Amino acid sequence: MRRGKLDSLGVSAFCESMAMMVQSGIQMDEAVALLRSGSGQGGPLEEGLVIMQAETEAGKGLSAAMEATGLFPEYCLRMVLAGEKAGRLEDVLFQLARYYEDQKAMTGKLQSAVLYPVAMLGLIIIVLIVMLAMVLPAFTDVYDSLTGSLTASAYGYVRWAYALCWAALAVMAALAVILALGFALWNAGKRNSVEKILHRIPVCASILDSLGMFRFTAALSTFLASGEIQDIAVAESRKMASCRPVEERIDRCVSRMEQGHGIAQAAYDERLFEPVYGRMLLAGERSGSLESVLRKLTGLLADHCTDLVDRLVGIVDPVLSGVLMLAVGLSLLSVMLPLIGMMNSMG
Repeated sequence: MRRGKLDSLGVSAFCESMAMMVQSGIQMDEAVALLRSGSGQGGPLEEGLVIMQAETEAGKGLSAAMEATGLFPEYCLRMVLAGEKAGRLEDVLFQLARYYEDQKAMTGKLQSAVLYPVAMLGLIIIVLIVMLAMVLPAFTDVYDSLTGSLTASAYGYVRWAYALCWAALAVMAALAVILALGFALWNAGKRNSVEKILHRIPVCASILDSLGMFRFTAALSTFLASGEIQDIAVAESRKMASCRPVEERIDRCVSRMEQGHGIAQAAYDERLFEPVYGRMLLAGERSGSLESVLRKLTGLLADHCTDLVDRLVGIVDPVLSGVLMLAVGLSLLSVMLPLIGMMNSMG
């Protein structure tokens, strides 16, 4: 039976558990056996641990056992293998646990940030449809049952109300179609096309750049923890950025590194990071604590990305709410004013 991949949280939990056992000096086959005995919840990981136990008892390393399960991402397998070769498996596993935990948290925040505006957009469309299908026709029926000059003028207001609701509905429906098309293209592997469009929107471009830098920095921190040399670590981490502008800046850094510069100096010269972050990286490299500075930068970039997403939601939410209140409020006002005039004339 074909097993799916573990999600980011599952990979993080596995790596952290294994890291603590390696830190305690437990042999690999015993560590997997302990992890299996403590699981007991079924599912893909339980099946994978059975395979891993058989592989490790046969004398294979952790990376080979993990690969045999088919549960783990390629990046995770490469990092574990590099950690085994460099004798830094414990550090790599802790780094991977942090990396996938951050990835899960970031994905959750982005999903929540997208879900609320989408739900708000759906609510606006439903309200406008109710206005056009039920509320405005009810007022039209009232005016049809009346006669006189006030009734004639009332139809002008009703037409304005219909036009306003139809215009708002058309705009909201167009936005919904664009969002649906964007999600379809993203899921169909057309991510680059979607990102090119989003990069034309300043706020979205900032979020994408921040996400790319977060992924690159987190990957670079893990590569360096595995004992990889800087040039290869930067080149491999570039693949994790998944953001063209970020990749172009990294390429310029790689060119400078080929001329003999360190990663910190190259990143500072090419403004890969914000100046304050670049100076932190320079200080970390000169003091021999580059890995710890990169871990700190990863957290800062994650917070920065979250702030940008919150800022975007803070812009979109009032705009959508304003459109809803404006369309409904003006429409009701348009059909209520003639009715109020009729009541005053009869009074």
